[in-house]
Amino acid sequence: MAVPPWLESLLSTAFFTVCTTHGDAARGECNMYCLDCKGDAFCFYCRSSKHKDHQVIQIRRSSYHDVVRVTEIQKVLDISGVQTYVINSARVLFLNERPQPKSGKGVAHICEICGRSLLDPFRFCSLGCKLVGTKRNGNASFSLEAKNEVVVMDRTRRESISKEEEELREGSQQDIYPPTPPPPPSSARRRKGIPHRAPFGS
Repeated sequence: MAVPPWLESLLSTAFFTVCTTHGDAARGECNMYCLDCKGDAFCFYCRSSKHKDHQVIQIRRSSYHDVVRVTEIQKVLDISGVQTYVINSARVLFLNERPQPKSGKGVAHICEICGRSLLDPFRFCSLGCKLVGTKRNGNASFSLEAKNEVVVMDRTRRESISKEEEELREGSQQDIYPPTPPPPPSSARRRKGIPHRAPFGS
């Protein structure tokens, strides 16, 4: 499946509200999401009591927008094509698109869906825009299985190319350094031993 069943629910969930059960606690804000339950956001204490053995990701905030750490989301989702950022020493990506004035001239990279300017040559500014692109064009996927197949094919192709290069390199070295032939046999006569005079007769 190109789009996991929990993704749309995740992108439409409201985070950082106060937990109705643990609102007075220090960590009572709802910044967790369960991929198994696909329900509302919940807090740290709800996770311990209701989602102990479930797949849970933590949502964080950057400039009033929801982000998720790459190390967490890439375990369950193919995030290729989505712009990532380093915030507080952690690489993150945005859940949804962020409004932006129209990009001026000289912007090298823009999001295919919302036109937001990007820092690097990525296709999308957020998971939400990749979702729209996947549904609209079908030329993107969130499936890790498909990504792994591409990685394996790419690795096999690279190994094949490197093997060919190695064989070519060995062949070219043989051409550059041909084996040295043995020296030709010398035609000059050689003396055998030390010459002695004949003894004088008495």
